[in-house]
Amino acid sequence: MPQSVSSVEASKSFGRISRQALAAPLTITHHGHDSLVLMSAAEYQRLKSRDREVLALGDFTEQDRAAIAGSRAPAEAAEFDGELRHS
Repeated sequence: MPQSVSSVEASKSFGRISRQALAAPLTITHHGHDSLVLMSAAEYQRLKSRDREVLALGDFTEQDRAAIAGSRAPAEAAEFDGELRHS
């Protein structure tokens, strides 16, 4: 479970919590609600690089492709059908 600290504690003890965040991401709360996540630059770069990862059809096994072809969206997903506009 991710650790968390209040924004007041983060402000008062930034050195300590920044060292903690080097080991694992740390959630900072504000008025009891998750507000920010502090993490190492290396972890941020690792996550950031994944959002640009593109997979080609050849990256999937035959079993993967068969599973994808046989999959169906749950009925609850129908409410999202109108979200895309086609020009």
